[in-house]
Amino acid sequence: MSKKKKENYLEYIPEINKEHEWSVDEDIVTVNYINKGFYNKLAQKIFKSPRVSHIELDKFGSYIWQQIDGEKNILEISKLVKIEFGKKVEPLYERICTYFNTLSNENFIDLKNRG
Repeated sequence: MSKKKKENYLEYIPEINKEHEWSVDEDIVTVNYINKGFYNKLAQKIFKSPRVSHIELDKFGSYIWQQIDGEKNILEISKLVKIEFGKKVEPLYERICTYFNTLSNENFIDLKNRG
């Protein structure tokens, strides 16, 4: 009977979704999110909703975003965040996992398994 290796979320490698353009101004990242799909197009016509939303990340999120290079895994990025912000980010692993999960669910990033 073979044992499956238990996956560790911290070993996943985040990659920024190339559909989203982004910029940095004074260390704050702004992601330009294109609102696609039937309901978004309908809202754009009826309610004059914007076609592109400009989402400004806070200083923690901006720092994390700038560390995503398609090479570093979440654990490596976590260590850099700890060095940069110290105790301000505690509990670090719970917060960073929640943050990456949110980015992934909203299609801002893809999470790749190293294996």
